[in-house]
Amino acid sequence: MAAGPIIKRAAVNRAPAPVASMTGFARVAGSHGAWRFVWEVRSVNGKGLDLRLRLPPGFEVLEVDVRTRTGQVLSRGSVSASLAASREGEAGAVRVNQPALESLYQVLGESARRLGAPQPTLDALLAVKGMVEIAEPEDSEDERRELMAAVFAGFEQALAELGAMRAREGDALKAILTGRLDSIAGLVHRAERLPERSAEAVKARITDQVRVLMEAASLDPDRLHQEAILAVTKADVREELDRLSAHIAAARELLAAGGPAGRRLDFLAQEFNREANTLCSKSNSVALTQIGLDLKLLVDQFREQIQNLE
Repeated sequence: MAAGPIIKRAAVNRAPAPVASMTGFARVAGSHGAWRFVWEVRSVNGKGLDLRLRLPPGFEVLEVDVRTRTGQVLSRGSVSASLAASREGEAGAVRVNQPALESLYQVLGESARRLGAPQPTLDALLAVKGMVEIAEPEDSEDERRELMAAVFAGFEQALAELGAMRAREGDALKAILTGRLDSIAGLVHRAERLPERSAEAVKARITDQVRVLMEAASLDPDRLHQEAILAVTKADVREELDRLSAHIAAARELLAAGGPAGRRLDFLAQEFNREANTLCSKSNSVALTQIGLDLKLLVDQFREQIQNLE
């Protein structure tokens, strides 16, 4: 018999969850009356939330509630959930199709006499498909509803344990990502303090370049002045360093706020990479180029870890 809904369809208001990984596993065994059941729930990385559900015959009524609860608890990940259930104790009633058995015996007996063949045996007749049926014990509607509620409670426990495991892994990922952000912030600080970036150093470098050009050829001083100003402007990485600092602050806020932050952090990682590339292209010193290359390596490591976040 069909069981009624197990959970309410109203939206569930939850406090912000901690940063969580998308990988985890949980196994919960339970029982109700003569029934024994086992839930296994696992999740791996995924672009969105994808639930693959396997339910034994008779338990399909749980599908809507299981999918609803999963969507309330998880935001991302490729999730698979399987239920195994069996009934123990009371044996099913054996029913023999007596009219069909007797009719078949008569028909085969007459054929055997005409052909001079042995008479059919009872065990051979009972082996005919449909001749013997085993009727499983049936639960009342109330018993069925209670069973479904117990099995669903087992799923909720498994989902909670899965979430706890994902949260523990999320804490470890958060520590790794925070370390990467600290390293990126250290490189930005080093870039800001490079002697080559001081106004005096830039002025002296451009002055030397202009002097060499003036000595090498007869060039228009006004045009050289304009080109020198343009070169200084192109070499200025103040804007890139400011944006990197802003991205670092935004990433720290997302990690501190918790909840599903993977997609937004991935976007920030792309912006980190963009600024690191620009820093390398504008670099006018070996030291700044090395900082840009180190930044790119750290950003790649940062983004690789983000792929595991919900």
